[in-house]
Amino acid sequence: MNLRYGRDGLIPVVVQDHRTNEVLMVAWSNAEAVELMMTTGYTHFWSRSRERLWKKGEESGNVQRIVSIQTDCDDDTLLVRVEQTGAACHTGEPTCFHKTLTGEPGRTAGILPELIRVLEDRKARPDDESYTCKLMADDNKMCKKIVEEAAEFVLAVKDDDEDGIAWELADLIYHTLVAVVAKDVDLGKTFDMLEGRRQ
Repeated sequence: MNLRYGRDGLIPVVVQDHRTNEVLMVAWSNAEAVELMMTTGYTHFWSRSRERLWKKGEESGNVQRIVSIQTDCDDDTLLVRVEQTGAACHTGEPTCFHKTLTGEPGRTAGILPELIRVLEDRKARPDDESYTCKLMADDNKMCKKIVEEAAEFVLAVKDDDEDGIAWELADLIYHTLVAVVAKDVDLGKTFDMLEGRRQ
């Protein structure tokens, strides 16, 4: 691997959640840290403030198990997809990128990991008043809603109803994710299946 490190001997590392592609953090690694990532399967970085190597989660336990490592076209930046244990940010937030300067990140694909976290929270802390919890408590109702929303989505597509397609697709995604979270579906298996369908 012919990585191009900066004059300081460091390379930037962008870390993403392997399920959602949500950017969790950006850090720096030197050649030794990169080698440790390759051999241990966990993220390692170089702390510029403490001037030492560190393994992500070595104190908090919030480790990052590496799923894949890629480099950009210039070989001077790494993209590491990980299975994150706990929160990625030292503040306790799921991602270091939780502050909004401008725009509406909720109107982007960034809403999906947020939605999954809400659903996981509903599963962990059931509330009798929550619609999500009611679905998770009743397999028949949960499954019927997926079928119902799929049919409504198909009808909107057939009618070329752009707003209806968006509305029904949102319903279908939500109800499908409820089942995914309720049944602890490993999305990694789904991605493996999709890999074979991209021909």
